[in-house]
Amino acid sequence: MGRFSRSILHRPDEEAGKAWPAIVIGLFVAFGGVLFGYDTGTISGILAMPYWQTLFSTGYVNTQGHPDVSPSESSAIVSILSAGTFFGSLGSPLFADTIGRRYALIASAWVFILGVILQTAATAIPLFLAGRFFAGAGVGLISALIPLYQSETAPRWVRGAIVGAYQLAITIGLLLAAVVDYATQDRQDTGSYRIPVAVQFAWAIILISGMLLLPETPRYLIKRGQYDKAARSLSRLRRIESNDSAIQNELLEIKANHDYEMSIGKSTYLDCFRGPMLKRQLTGMGLQALQQLTGINFIFYYGTQYFKNSGIQDPFTIQMITSCINVVSTLPGLWAVDKLGRRPLLLWGAVGMCVSQFLVAMLGTLTAGQDSAGNIIVYNVAAQKAGIAFVCIYIFFFASTWGPLAWVVTGEIFPLKTRAKGLSMTTATNWLLNWAIAYATPYLVNYGEGYANLQSKIFFVWFGACFICISFVYFFIYETKGWSLEEVDELYSEVSSARKSAAWTPKTTFAQRQSAAAAATAGTTAETTATEKADGSDGASHHDDHPTDHATV
Repeated sequence: MGRFSRSILHRPDEEAGKAWPAIVIGLFVAFGGVLFGYDTGTISGILAMPYWQTLFSTGYVNTQGHPDVSPSESSAIVSILSAGTFFGSLGSPLFADTIGRRYALIASAWVFILGVILQTAATAIPLFLAGRFFAGAGVGLISALIPLYQSETAPRWVRGAIVGAYQLAITIGLLLAAVVDYATQDRQDTGSYRIPVAVQFAWAIILISGMLLLPETPRYLIKRGQYDKAARSLSRLRRIESNDSAIQNELLEIKANHDYEMSIGKSTYLDCFRGPMLKRQLTGMGLQALQQLTGINFIFYYGTQYFKNSGIQDPFTIQMITSCINVVSTLPGLWAVDKLGRRPLLLWGAVGMCVSQFLVAMLGTLTAGQDSAGNIIVYNVAAQKAGIAFVCIYIFFFASTWGPLAWVVTGEIFPLKTRAKGLSMTTATNWLLNWAIAYATPYLVNYGEGYANLQSKIFFVWFGACFICISFVYFFIYETKGWSLEEVDELYSEVSSARKSAAWTPKTTFAQRQSAAAAATAGTTAETTATEKADGSDGASHHDDHPTDHATV
């Protein structure tokens, strides 16, 4: 583990200052992913708790004859979180570009706390739904703001691992949710669900406390015209004096890039879909949409119930195992993202997910059936267990590639002027598809009139999406490994095809261009002034040549 961490965190010799402050700050901010992962993961176990089913039932009885929430109510409970996150992520620029990235994260955590209070107090579906919505709004804000903060503070040579650590925190949150759900599932009181929900207070308070101590991002301060504060912030991140040439050169490049962007005009949401920004915006939105369509949240939202339907005797245990695999598998992705690059990882990850989902679909469809009441009949238990194994292999490929890299890539591809708005829409796309999958899954999977009753055939849908992922990466994902955010902006300006992006190297910086433009302007001004002076001198000499003319006249 020590060698693993050293290989990730080894600072290139040409990089000035110390790396550990920015890395520690980025990793702490990634802790916000625990809120995201825990909140989305805990609902799967809660929906399967007998006490919760009885307390929140409105009269529906499931196929086992036990009081439960109906499939439509289950769909609403799961998906309302994603509806909140959709609106929360869209609203994130209002906070991020107004009060700053740091205070926006603090405000988002308070919105999340409101949702947790309502869920903890609930004993019926309406209040529980309201709590899920507000918790979702907080998670949506946080999920857009954390990659933004990390991208703007991380050193370029380790930015992929730092932003990817956000996904690691999400997986840890999912694991913690599975553990707490498992510990309280058999309680015959409100503690069965209130304890898992109330634990989230701790995550939010930790995030708020830490953000009060951390600096604002230098790029936001440059955006606000606060150059001295930006220098102090960058100095704190790099642990060198603010007047050091390395700090001044980095700030000069950030400012030159921003000045160039602002010379074109201020940004609106529509500007994200105009001109050269359209390609980047659609790339980010497509990447986040496909991340959801790979089927990962089917496993973590409905996995407990699915494993139970597949004949697994202890589905909670399987859920904990898949959560552990999710956490551990993220680690090789964090190592590889800044070593191998974004394109290879996303491409081969998509291939691995595609094969795994196809095999899960085939094994589940061919070795299980249903009786007239809709109960699952397993013809081959060994094949069902093999299907679970391929689910685990799929999780490995997702967690080491598409899980972290979707956040890494979308955090890199937008210029400072539109970064908060662009990221908000890519994150909103993630949550929109998250909501659609969460809402539609019960109708697609469950048995009964008005339901598609796909059962394991749902994995054919995820297989098809993973197949599309392969082509998407090949044609649209640029290789951004090792470049600063300003150099990534230059990459998109100069390279028209993603397939050629790996061979690109920057020729000039924005600061050099700005200096050249200023020198050219100064040269033109000097030449004009000299010409005017020369014309003036000529006029004077003509008058001197004929001094007597005036006297004669």
